[in-house]
Amino acid sequence: MTIVYKLQSIRSVRSVWRKVLRHRVAIGLWSTSLLTGAMGMVNLWSSIFPGDPARIEWLNLFLPIESRAEAHLFAAICGFLFLTLAIHLRRRKRMAWWMTIGLCAISVISHMIKGLDYEECILALILMAQLIVMRDEFTARSDRPTMAQGARHLAAALGFTVAYGTLGFSMLDGHFERAGQVYHLGWMDALWQTLAMMVMSDNSDVVPNSQYAALFTHSIYTVGAITIAYAIWMLLRPVLLKNVSKADRRLVRQIIDEHGHSSLARLALLPDKEYYFSPQRQSVVAFVVKGRSAIVLGDPIGPMGDRMETIYGFREFCRNNDWFPAFYEVPPEQLETYKQMGWHWIQIGEEAIVDLQKFHLKGKSNQSLRTAMNRLTKTGHRLEVHQPPISPALLEQLKPVSDEWLRHKNGSEKQFSIAWFDRRHLENYQIAVVYDADDRIIAFTDLLSGYNKKEVTIDLMRHRAEVENGTMEFLFVSLLNYFKDAGYDTLSFSLSPLAGVGAASTSPSIEKGLRHFTKYLNRFYSFNGLHQFKHKFQPDWEPRYLVYPSLKSLPEIAVGLVRADSGDRLFDYLKSGDGDSL
Repeated sequence: MTIVYKLQSIRSVRSVWRKVLRHRVAIGLWSTSLLTGAMGMVNLWSSIFPGDPARIEWLNLFLPIESRAEAHLFAAICGFLFLTLAIHLRRRKRMAWWMTIGLCAISVISHMIKGLDYEECILALILMAQLIVMRDEFTARSDRPTMAQGARHLAAALGFTVAYGTLGFSMLDGHFERAGQVYHLGWMDALWQTLAMMVMSDNSDVVPNSQYAALFTHSIYTVGAITIAYAIWMLLRPVLLKNVSKADRRLVRQIIDEHGHSSLARLALLPDKEYYFSPQRQSVVAFVVKGRSAIVLGDPIGPMGDRMETIYGFREFCRNNDWFPAFYEVPPEQLETYKQMGWHWIQIGEEAIVDLQKFHLKGKSNQSLRTAMNRLTKTGHRLEVHQPPISPALLEQLKPVSDEWLRHKNGSEKQFSIAWFDRRHLENYQIAVVYDADDRIIAFTDLLSGYNKKEVTIDLMRHRAEVENGTMEFLFVSLLNYFKDAGYDTLSFSLSPLAGVGAASTSPSIEKGLRHFTKYLNRFYSFNGLHQFKHKFQPDWEPRYLVYPSLKSLPEIAVGLVRADSGDRLFDYLKSGDGDSL
């Protein structure tokens, strides 16, 4: 007991210390971001208004007016860039840190040149000092291939801008004036004039004398601005993960075989998932990245004693890659672990789980199920459960049924928390098939077995567009009886999205808002219909949750979850032919 108490005390102290550090860092990041934004506003303000006359008179002895005009231009450009980088500094971007340090140096020089504005210089130096002190906190990487691509695009765009300007000035010969006279530009004159427009603000010596020429000169500035904006976006883009190695996939399968605790663990093996391993590589987190969201299916898989460290490690891993972490379909018994770490959660639905030992068809409430079973049995329908490995011939027969179902539903394959029709996946699991009297396949589902417990989960469900009423009831009642006789304890109908969300008077406001929003979503998605269908089979309803780090990240996580469900990377994978066999 003494040892247990000491371990709990150590964990408590470590938890408190992490919270203190997290708040200190958060305050530092916010203040740096705000100071950078303030620096941007100061630069813009300073570039518009003239400096102190006495200082300018003294500068006239050393610097020409043209140099000070260019300093105004660079101060304005730095102002816009500071405002852009302020957001990325809050995201702990390392590239933004380097760029802001460079801009502070440029800003100091430009403010001194344009009017000895030492006040602005002091602010820039303070910002630079704070950035240097907090340099270790800016760890979020940008995507290296994208950065290289952005640099190439920047060089190509600058080359295009120079060529565009040179050609345009040459072709518009006679459309410009210099000192009140028509100015004829040769090729070299056109080139130098283009370069001057790209780096200087004072082009009053060469002016357009037609509307078309004026539009052309403005277009050069437009091309330059778009080029800079695109380059910054590419340089600061979040990391994009690449294909998982075969060795990592083998390790994932080994960890899941040893420590998998639900049927969701099997979906972690699907090729849309990326993986994070705990420092000792004893635990794994299966996730997908959509935009800036890294969404985990279920909890970390591994020894329970390694779970909290794995979650901490995954959060830091996401921070370093500029992602928002989230855990999807978390059961209620695991929420306490996330609560200790300061995470938040909302209910996203309920999982329908049937206790097979209690399942029966007696009573008035089960009349519709008995009717469906009796009627389809009399018409020659039958269920057959095929064991893995599934033959290619059977998969070939199932494919038209799946395609017909998709066409009938006007939908596409889903992903992430459910499988899709992929032979490499289906050949490894039990498949329940409904045949009609002519031995024609009319419906099927594949079944995921739970790890470390006698549970089976309905996964992919497909049927033909035209089937007898009660076909799916026949399929599932037959399955319930089949696995009850086989000695299984439970059968899960998977998540019923948004079921039970916000129903309790004590539910959080965000869940009540989701419940209200569900009424409108039912116009497009039959959430209520799906819930009522599953309710026919007398399930126990267990809540499932989305766990997320902060409220501000929730909108982007929600968008990422929709993208993960739509599977926008699925066909890239199928075309590549890469990956290990499931």
